[in-house]
Amino acid sequence: MLRLGSPSSETREMDLDDIFHSRLKLMIIMAKAYMNGYPLGEHRRRAMLENARHVESESIDLDSTVGGLQSQPHSCVDYDHVFYQRVKLLAVMVKAVAKGFPMGEHRIAAMHENLDSICQTLMFNSQPEDLAFLKVA
Repeated sequence: MLRLGSPSSETREMDLDDIFHSRLKLMIIMAKAYMNGYPLGEHRRRAMLENARHVESESIDLDSTVGGLQSQPHSCVDYDHVFYQRVKLLAVMVKAVAKGFPMGEHRIAAMHENLDSICQTLMFNSQPEDLAFLKVA
């Protein structure tokens, strides 16, 4: 039988950071789908609301650990507080879209800028240990 994926020796249990990142990426996809003009059915609206609520509450919890006073040792992400503020803003914007509030050109531009910033942060985090693999002999 063909087995795809990582070997079992390299797998681990999902933690809260993994779930947060998965939900955040789903929220980004839903926001981009809205901005590209895809229709919002009732099922998609409910999914957007539920996902945005989870991401917003998780970003608040993770944001409280950024200041050095970690209440829970599970958080191992290296994002600054601005990233979490942008994530919370995106969650509020997605909830507004899902509830049917009007999105003018300025709100759409702000959502686009916010999405770009979040995506840029998720794609590459320029920490010194992350840059080590870029060094060429």
